[in-house]
Amino acid sequence: MTRLHWIAAAMLAAPAWVQAHDYPTAERVLYVEACMREFPGGHYEMLNKCSCVLDAIAREVPFDQYESMSTATNAASIGGERGSYIRDVDALQVQIRKFRQLQAQARKSCLFAPATPR
Repeated sequence: MTRLHWIAAAMLAAPAWVQAHDYPTAERVLYVEACMREFPGGHYEMLNKCSCVLDAIAREVPFDQYESMSTATNAASIGGERGSYIRDVDALQVQIRKFRQLQAQARKSCLFAPATPR
């Protein structure tokens, strides 16, 4: 078996988190901190659950796509005329819905309680 075959075999045998898209560490920390503020609970429990959510999202979409969806979702919450620039663009609304769906699926797979965030 050649070296390339060994690398390919190792990647296929690697855990899913190894095969996930690589997100910058700082972005991971910011996501987990925001998640823990939104869903208060036991520190270590929520640290693990919120990390699990971002890991699940990272398995589904590359970072640049995550960044676009996340930015659009956050910007849509801006009130008034400035926020309407985001809310009135159909393509951004598609990204926002996809991001919220990804988050919901990830939260479910990471055993978040069905309760709503605060």
